[in-house]
Amino acid sequence: MYRFKPSVGDLIRSSLQSILKNKGRTILTSLGIIIGVTSVILLTSIGNGLTIYINSQFESLGSNSIFVSPGKVFNDNGGFNNQGGAGRLVSTSFDQKNIANLERGLRGSQIVPISVAQVDIKSLNATKKGQNLIGSTYQYGLATNNFPQSPNGRWFSREEEVKKSKVIVLGNKIASDLFPGGNALNKKVIIKGKNLKVIGINDKKGGSFGGPDTDSQSFVPIGLAQEFSGSEKIQQILIKTPTKDQVAITKTQTEKILLKTFDKDAFSVFDSSQLLSSINSIIGTLTLALTGIAAISLIVGGIGIMNIMLVTVSERTREIGLRKAVGAYPRAILLQFLFEAVILSSVGGTIGIILGSLGTFAISNFFPAQVTVGSVLLAFGVSSAVGIIFGVAPARKASQLSPIEALRYE
Repeated sequence: MYRFKPSVGDLIRSSLQSILKNKGRTILTSLGIIIGVTSVILLTSIGNGLTIYINSQFESLGSNSIFVSPGKVFNDNGGFNNQGGAGRLVSTSFDQKNIANLERGLRGSQIVPISVAQVDIKSLNATKKGQNLIGSTYQYGLATNNFPQSPNGRWFSREEEVKKSKVIVLGNKIASDLFPGGNALNKKVIIKGKNLKVIGINDKKGGSFGGPDTDSQSFVPIGLAQEFSGSEKIQQILIKTPTKDQVAITKTQTEKILLKTFDKDAFSVFDSSQLLSSINSIIGTLTLALTGIAAISLIVGGIGIMNIMLVTVSERTREIGLRKAVGAYPRAILLQFLFEAVILSSVGGTIGIILGSLGTFAISNFFPAQVTVGSVLLAFGVSSAVGIIFGVAPARKASQLSPIEALRYE
């Protein structure tokens, strides 16, 4: 008996014709895949964007930065400590004596103390309540790459620090909020009844993910901040070594100096790479978990494709019987139905990628999000695989139909 052996192109064209016969069913069948792929793209884009943003923030601090914080920040496995850290953060603090000890013991390194006060900042136009007022030394701007905008903007000087001068450097966002018309430089703001002169406005840094929002922070000499807070406590110490190679030995020396005053669990000494590694690990785990949840939609979409294809096999039983009767190979029948399932899932995947990319572009205006080639390829590959996996059963059923029974099917 003569058997017709169609080419792959013939099978694909035939599959497309069958799919286009019922456009409404095609769209509804692909909906689960569309939602799943869109969700996966959005979540992975947010995770990727956060990781890139946080890495760039820490790169701006430099690889020669060391942080000293109250409490035990990290556990023995290198992750963030979840037990006992909060209490330590409240009860432990540093003072000027600790700073002096570090300056004597760490010759050549910059020791930058940081004090924080919660204050209301007023201008003639607006009031910002509960703002973070960062008090530090004249070295803070250079150590953290916070540079006031040109022209004429500047950081406070060493003399102004010593005299506790009433000067302030505003973050970009808070300057815009307090002075909507612009021109905040050399204007006055009021904090706890005291007039402070705005001597600088920091360049815009962006969102606050993975760290403090410097755009909403203000900076004053450390003595002035301590007057506003009513305490001489120092919440954190930043140490800048001359080179990256000196970070490890400086950390060890810092711990030895502080252990003369504090218990080993009362403080943490860590560099930017440790903090970055822990944050990236958390973001990676969270992104993976959320992506896994979103991927459930792909499974649901695959089941939807399988159900519709099984219905399609039943509807086209006589057609399958006729094709077999005139010599069509079972393999050709199997491939056609398999192609239909893959096309459905691939079309859904493509639409999902487009929607996910557009969604990422929209939300990137509010917080970091970035589509990567890897996430697009992964989403498209998974959606195609779903079509193959869930299309096998209906395609196999169609290929195994008896031509005589199929022709007699009503």
